[in-house]
Amino acid sequence: MTGHYDPISLEILWSRLISIVDEASAALVRASFSTVLRESNDFACILLDAQGRSLAQSARSIPSFIGTMPISLKKFLEIFPPDSLEPGDVIISNDPWICSGHLPDVTMATPLFRKGELIAFAGCIGHSPDMGGRIRSGDSTEIYEEGLQIPPSKLLKAGKFNDDLVSIIRQNVRVPDMVMGDFRAEMGANDLLGRRLIDLMEEQGIDRLEDLAETIQGISEKTVREAIREIPNGSYSHEIWMDGFDEPLKIKIRVDIEDDRVHCDYSGTAPQIDRGLNTVLNYTYAYTVYPLKCAIAPSIPNNEGCFRPMTVSAPEGSLLNPRYPAAVGGRAMVGHYLTTAVFGALQEVIPERIQADSGSPLWCVTFSGAHQGRKYASLFFVNGGQGASPHQDGISCLPYPSNMSNTPVEVIEKTLPVLIHKKELRKDSAGAGKWRGGLGQETEIELVGEAPSTVAFLSERTKFPPQGMKGGKPGQTGTLELNGRPIHPKKNIVIQPGDVLRVCPPGGAGFWDPKERDLQSIRRDLENDLISPERSREDYAGVL
Repeated sequence: MTGHYDPISLEILWSRLISIVDEASAALVRASFSTVLRESNDFACILLDAQGRSLAQSARSIPSFIGTMPISLKKFLEIFPPDSLEPGDVIISNDPWICSGHLPDVTMATPLFRKGELIAFAGCIGHSPDMGGRIRSGDSTEIYEEGLQIPPSKLLKAGKFNDDLVSIIRQNVRVPDMVMGDFRAEMGANDLLGRRLIDLMEEQGIDRLEDLAETIQGISEKTVREAIREIPNGSYSHEIWMDGFDEPLKIKIRVDIEDDRVHCDYSGTAPQIDRGLNTVLNYTYAYTVYPLKCAIAPSIPNNEGCFRPMTVSAPEGSLLNPRYPAAVGGRAMVGHYLTTAVFGALQEVIPERIQADSGSPLWCVTFSGAHQGRKYASLFFVNGGQGASPHQDGISCLPYPSNMSNTPVEVIEKTLPVLIHKKELRKDSAGAGKWRGGLGQETEIELVGEAPSTVAFLSERTKFPPQGMKGGKPGQTGTLELNGRPIHPKKNIVIQPGDVLRVCPPGGAGFWDPKERDLQSIRRDLENDLISPERSREDYAGVL
């Protein structure tokens, strides 16, 4: 089968490609060693064509990884040209400026061959439980503190491990068996993806995957360009303030829409800082085009064609395009704000397609130490509430714009020497509106191990709450406490056995005026103890 595809055949093949990548994703989850992959879903499985252009990705993929993987693979191909690749190769790197923005996210690419010809790549990005250095946080001052840097290298060459590279990795991480176990799971997922793709091509008589890829990418590009044309031409600006490390930081955006193209520029954003909040341009790009696509053409499956009409720029040396060797370990604390920036700029022109601020950037807690003679290093996410949309309430405990899951209490207690005293929805944390935001949560964690533990936090919106849209009210700010006293939301600390952490991420903001909320919805929230009577009288006085 070559050349033109009729609509029915194309839809079937397109769906088959997505199902293949979803199967690879399921295999990765089953085989992974760490909770960050197995429980939190902090990974992506992606099929790319022979030129490094994305074609399909698993449904559970992290949005940032979807955007960075094609950029990474094109760079890999500059270093390892196609004629230098052979079956059984696996290329690996965690270079933040080439890959997805910080060292724990490790990018792997497996070239796929059929009848001796390079036909595609299986790509996988997974958040490693450890990359050495300081445990992930926002208080590093340069990248050399943040762990092992792996330049683009062949982890496998013709099916054989690069033993020297494996030894370097194992020597530099706290939990080498867990790290390498995850790497093997990712390679296994890539291998499965490749086998299923070849099976499909032989079953359907597809001679050249390139024809199918260009058809899918071309249709996606055309559809997105048509959707952009529906938005009035113009320049739309917005600025937001975030907590920063010790001082607030500004993000400023200008969205230029011209016919069937969108360009986002971040001139006026704060300069890079000597802390780990800097966000490399790859990550800035990924979390800018993602909310653009959510607003413009949400129903089209992601692939390279969707993003061709979109470009992104940020001044070199800024918070969103730092110079090496800037610290970048906590880059999600800034990058996740870009959805807020994009939606804020578009609220006057397409308010029906955006959503209010969420209680993100996501909150992350990392423990490391030793217990009963064994080292441990593990992280989990404590999610805030999603912002409301123009048509429905936000979802509670959902870390939009990412999609990491809340790790179950039983898994946390099995993995780490801790006891979870409380994990519940945070009453009154959601912003009011015709549609209210999702609720944040309150989690209390006691260290019950035999020795102290180093704990790292990535927490935001403790000073500036999530903002509502079109009359909706803000969500409640987050709080972080140790033994009942506030602590710095981004510094590493050492806690002692018996210490109790209280982690309370923000709730999402509301959309439209609260006076428009349905009385029955207010009563339901009161009955479910999501809002207090006092707060309901304050927020919904016009309705009650």
